[in-house]
Amino acid sequence: MPARSGRLGVGIVGAGHVGPVLGAALAGAGHAIVGIATASERNREGAEALLPGAPVLSIPDLIERSELVLLAVPGAELPELVNGLALAGTWQAGQLVVHTSPEHGTGVLTPALQRGAIPLAIHPAMVFSGTSLDLARLAESYFAVTAPGPVQPIGQALVVEMGGESVIVEEEDRPAYAEAIATATTFSRSIVEQASGILTRVGIENAGAYLSSLVRSSVDEALRRAGAPTELDALDMPGLLEASTAFPEPPQPPDPYDPDQPPTDGDR
Repeated sequence: MPARSGRLGVGIVGAGHVGPVLGAALAGAGHAIVGIATASERNREGAEALLPGAPVLSIPDLIERSELVLLAVPGAELPELVNGLALAGTWQAGQLVVHTSPEHGTGVLTPALQRGAIPLAIHPAMVFSGTSLDLARLAESYFAVTAPGPVQPIGQALVVEMGGESVIVEEEDRPAYAEAIATATTFSRSIVEQASGILTRVGIENAGAYLSSLVRSSVDEALRRAGAPTELDALDMPGLLEASTAFPEPPQPPDPYDPDQPPTDGDR
């Protein structure tokens, strides 16, 4: 769709599972995709499915043309990447620089900040498949936003445009936040793999399908106990009970042994 007035030109560094999905979400909000930078042919094909026609550019060219740079690369690669681009004089004053790593706040973007860029750390708390299915999941997801106070509203606005809900995470809390994210994703994956392996060894075919309802209901119950709304919470049980009392009860036949009952024809 054509960019609306006041929208940003977005450049995406990294074409794994995360970058193209967030780029597609921003494009859906009216931002213009300037291009994508990736060295992987396989990733280029995946990005083309979500961002058809987006040009593949070198990182310096991409940053030069972009008002918002989305760094969707592994957290371990961020320090060297950001510092190297700073040493090359690539960052531009007033440019928004967003990374998606859970373990880093905006400190890792200091070299870009020193050259006038605006640093934002925005992590979507979900596991990405790298397909269009993720766009619907964004609407059910929270995003951790870390940014200097004056520009926090910019990060929060970007999250809203991508369909999510923002939560402010302070710079010093990012390591603990990353630990929680890693625990939830790694532990749940390993438990399912272990359980399905055991079932396979005892002769149960398609162990993943066998476990699917059990795992989903177990996780749903755990999330409910942690305060997350679930499908059960969506059911208005009090409302249903009230509705059931709206219908009058059928009249009861008279008790022939009740002396207070008026006589019937058979008694006359």
